Amino acid sequence: MDAFLASRNVSDLLVGLHFGVVIGLVALSLVMIWRATHILNFAQGAMAMFSAYVGMSLLSYNVGYWWCVVVAVIAGLAFGGVTERVLVRRLYGKPEINPIVVMVGFLALLEAIASAVWGMSGRAVPLPFSFVDWQLNGQTIAISPNGLYQIVAALVVAILVVVLFRYTNLGLQLRAAAVAPEVSRLLGVRVSRMLTLGWILSSGVGAVAAVIVASNFGPGLTPTLMDAPFAIAFIAAAVGGLESPWGALVAGVAFGIMQQFVIDYLNSDYVFLIALGALVVVLMIRPQGLFTKSVSRRV
Repeated sequence: MDAFLASRNVSDLLVGLHFGVVIGLVALSLVMIWRATHILNFAQGAMAMFSAYVGMSLLSYNVGYWWCVVVAVIAGLAFGGVTERVLVRRLYGKPEINPIVVMVGFLALLEAIASAVWGMSGRAVPLPFSFVDWQLNGQTIAISPNGLYQIVAALVVAILVVVLFRYTNLGLQLRAAAVAPEVSRLLGVRVSRMLTLGWILSSGVGAVAAVIVASNFGPGLTPTLMDAPFAIAFIAAAVGGLESPWGALVAGVAFGIMQQFVIDYLNSDYVFLIALGALVVVLMIRPQGLFTKSVSRRV
């Protein structure tokens, strides 16, 4: 049993799960904005990165790690609300290409500002728990206390979001405000507040993902920190279905595990190629995504 847990395939599975829950979290934040406002936020990763910088920069002033995390999440929540009010609100009802162009431009702007303020070099982010993999009867298991904490934290946040959208009155109002704003207003839903709240919650979730990525993957906190995770998460959200929070989470985990096996057995250059291939195949079979139910209309 010990040898099995320390085997190559199980190690790839555990490492892939670690990265997969983060991808799922970013994909979930994309789905949240889509369900709340029917806008694809291509600046989601950059907004999360910026929020992480705001919180983690306080480490230079001897502020504790957990307080920095709290500040990063609060910054993400506030950033999402301000972005919706100032930038996105005037895009509602416009041609679909308008929000795409604006959010791609916003992505470039945020990364440029982050580079100018904090520089391009990586900023180290401390780990709250040990990164040393567990040992079981002399065998190394490819999961550390810090990795387990990050997996659990991401899953808890994701489950709370799914419960919010599927089983609460607030989640119903968020979905109704995006799908049928005029009808929602007649029923007493404050659509304007719901749209802002959708962006607030989504950006907070993105900030959590950025903090996890900065502390465990790559060179630390950089202006382009979330570019690769966002690209995979966008594909995962489309494959799982933009109307399905569970789909985003499941597809994100699946892509994370796939990525680790591809890196181990093939080459990291094949990761995006295989992910894009999976996206094309899924969209050809089920354009609405694997986990989104198709709705037929009567005419």
